[in-house]
Amino acid sequence: MDFVCLKDDLVFGVRLASHALGVRSSMPILAGLKLEITGNQLSLQATDLERAVRCEIPIENNASDESVVLNGAVFNQIASHLPADERISLATESGEVTTVKVRCGEVTFDLPTLPVEDFPEVAALPSTKVASIRIDQFHRGLEQTSFAALRAGQTTRLSLTGVDLVLKADQLNMVSANGFRMSMKSIGIEQLVEEGEYLIEASVLTDVDRVLAQLNADTVDLYRGEGQLFFHAAGVTFMARTIAEEFPDFERVIPKDNPIALVFDRRSLLEALQRIEITAAEDSGAITLHASSDESAVRIDSASRNKGEAEERVRLKKAPSGPIEIRFSAEYLIDALKRMDSEEIVLWLSDPLKAGLVEPSGDASAESDRGFLYVCMPVRLTN
Repeated sequence: MDFVCLKDDLVFGVRLASHALGVRSSMPILAGLKLEITGNQLSLQATDLERAVRCEIPIENNASDESVVLNGAVFNQIASHLPADERISLATESGEVTTVKVRCGEVTFDLPTLPVEDFPEVAALPSTKVASIRIDQFHRGLEQTSFAALRAGQTTRLSLTGVDLVLKADQLNMVSANGFRMSMKSIGIEQLVEEGEYLIEASVLTDVDRVLAQLNADTVDLYRGEGQLFFHAAGVTFMARTIAEEFPDFERVIPKDNPIALVFDRRSLLEALQRIEITAAEDSGAITLHASSDESAVRIDSASRNKGEAEERVRLKKAPSGPIEIRFSAEYLIDALKRMDSEEIVLWLSDPLKAGLVEPSGDASAESDRGFLYVCMPVRLTN
């Protein structure tokens, strides 16, 4: 291997591929970054088996085609600290151990290689394209859903660690849930070729989002593989392995026929909840909402033996149709409100033991909140 390329191109490619490095894996090869030369094209690949990134950059190839694997974390650190120079060269040197000599400006690195035959094969981009979506829409959808999923290790139900992507009827529904809350965002699709449903771990989709944010592209194409979903934009491919569990029927989770509407100024409610949460019991984080049909304000309170008590009244846009007293996790309500932009929100309720529904309200709804709804189960305290 012997090639020269623009330093900025290589740094960009290494940075993107590093999002898929398996740095915490028990398999050392998964911490490797594969450099594969074909003609005047360099492909950089990384995978932890749950995700993979492949990107290609142009090079001046001075030797035959070759593949090597380097320590990805080390190479990423080097790429981030190279001196100011337009070009960089890489060449293999044979000996007892094959090394790669990296030259940029006045600095030279000699890097040991990892066994290229041990590197897992990264699947090629499939031929079955299913949809094209706007990257900014995908980013907003992920921002308003991924937070509601559980992290890997918090549950044995893998479906609750993922975001369900449902392509249907010219829209993408993005849904996450943890058994006590559910967040859903519907976004438009630039092109729908094939309907489908793909459940992907939330942390993997967060890495997809980080990669897409660095690309000079407005849309991303989705391709269906065998147990995989591929995201392709601006010559970069991100493979995400799907979760082989069935996601809960989210349509059944959405509460229907909620007669009590509590319409708040979003920021006023958010700030009040952040204050009242301070004295909420640590085990439940519960705050209580007291609403009456003859008063256009809601009393919110919390109490715990060790932290004390707090109470605040938050104005409503209008008096509700009926009285209700219901407890929620303050954290769960705050999580949703922080990720909304609308001036007004409505909390739909029907019964102290049934889930509440949060969504933007009225003419003050922000465009960025269109298609967003959030379901939250009440807290049931035992005596």
